[in-house]
Amino acid sequence: MPVRTMSSCVLLLVLACPVFAQTFPVDDPVIRKIWTEAMDSSALPVLAHQLLDVVGPRLVGTPGMLRAQQWAVDRYAGWGIQAKNEQYGTWRGWERGISHVDLLEPRVRSLEGTMLAFSPATPEKGSSARLSIIPDVRDSAGFYGWLPSVKGTFVLLSACQPTGRPDKVWEEFATKETFDSLKALRKRIEENWDLRLKSPGVGVDSLIQILEKAGAAGIITSQWSSGWGTFRIFDVRTKKIPAVTLALEDYSLLYRLAAAGDRPLVRVIASSRTLDTQPANNLIATMPGAARGGEYVILSAHFDSWDGASGATDNGTGTLIMMEAMRILRKVYPVPRRTIIAGHWGSEEQGLNGSRAYALDHPEVVDKLQALFNQDNGTGRITSMGAAGLIDAGSHLARWLSRIPTELTREIKVQFPGMPAGGGTDNASFAPAGAPAFGLGATNWDYFSYTWHTNRDTYDKLVFDELKNNAALVACLVYLASEDPEFISRERRMMPADRKTGAPQTWPAGTVPNRDGRPRVRTRE
Repeated sequence: MPVRTMSSCVLLLVLACPVFAQTFPVDDPVIRKIWTEAMDSSALPVLAHQLLDVVGPRLVGTPGMLRAQQWAVDRYAGWGIQAKNEQYGTWRGWERGISHVDLLEPRVRSLEGTMLAFSPATPEKGSSARLSIIPDVRDSAGFYGWLPSVKGTFVLLSACQPTGRPDKVWEEFATKETFDSLKALRKRIEENWDLRLKSPGVGVDSLIQILEKAGAAGIITSQWSSGWGTFRIFDVRTKKIPAVTLALEDYSLLYRLAAAGDRPLVRVIASSRTLDTQPANNLIATMPGAARGGEYVILSAHFDSWDGASGATDNGTGTLIMMEAMRILRKVYPVPRRTIIAGHWGSEEQGLNGSRAYALDHPEVVDKLQALFNQDNGTGRITSMGAAGLIDAGSHLARWLSRIPTELTREIKVQFPGMPAGGGTDNASFAPAGAPAFGLGATNWDYFSYTWHTNRDTYDKLVFDELKNNAALVACLVYLASEDPEFISRERRMMPADRKTGAPQTWPAGTVPNRDGRPRVRTRE
């Protein structure tokens, strides 16, 4: 894909970013060059436009993911960096088309929503149907007595939220008594709905299959992210009928109409294509090292996203930071001491599949890993790091951070020795090996209520001044980790699992345990 000319709005965003003075704690010419390149010649706005606006979302198993990976390979090649797609498994193939949901009766209104990921399509002209609500019963007899009534209807599968206002608004304007009353009401609704879903005596996935077999026309759901006009996108388990999700405001409207006996009529048009099984890849870019080329520093971020929007902050931002850091390093530090790898992992959203597979497939990298820096929580400025429970890592991180411009590090809090990463994001895939895999936490910017897995995760949510700082910080950390004459020890603090032996555990060379027992190659047919 050719580099496109920046639009006027993108150019204005770049010009609007302030240029800060800098404080260099040490006179290191490479760090000075990193700062200058990151601040004065940033490629982030153009890269963001190409990836998020033009290529779009990156759901595993879709052509969009493969297009995005090829785009990134081409970008790296343009910078003189080796890059390739490395297959680790397969996934069910699917391609999204258009979605349109309308209320036809008792009045006409176009509704804000879309089909869920991997949903089957409606007939070409759409499906029009009345609505059913999961009944308020407490046993399977009551549920199965109701079940025949779902035939030919759209089934509402989510509770009706008592408010569409974010909690921060209630905290600002409501009295404590009113807010407490709302929270109590919300809890009662959630508990009641949980009992309704459990009434058939099966899990939610099986419940959906039961509704499908009973002749439901489709599933309508709403998973509110607690922000204005937001809904989350997730996987769906229907096989023949469409499943759509709506914004809280419109879902609540349908629910109230149906519950009041107003017999709403809804039309759903949802087009999609089921494809052959698709490859599931990691995208790996490499700058070979010189003096200690058999040791590694990894820039880590998952490349995949959900597809309700363009995956801007989850995890387009992590992807862009790592790509920009690699671009900068290739220009100002072309012959690194250690080999530098950018790991753009696939299918993080389905269980860290790509990074787990890489850790198991490449023990030679994991065993000789000097440091991995992972970022996966939005557009905010990096403000936290942890030493991953490694006793020796704290001194290395402290030394590296002490050499980086103060403007990039003054807000960073580091936990020494910290804890090994849990299962939340990709650095956790390297924790079982005791590898120094560090998570880079960022400021929130309403990430969980507005952009994480939602229909609002778009280019306009990016804060380029923050991203420029993050790219500069990561480039500095990678450079300093590459140049560090000492290799980080695997010795770690004693964890609960170590109490049987009474000593901190270290993993022997050549082993990368898979703690949860899940297979290396993840597939979904």
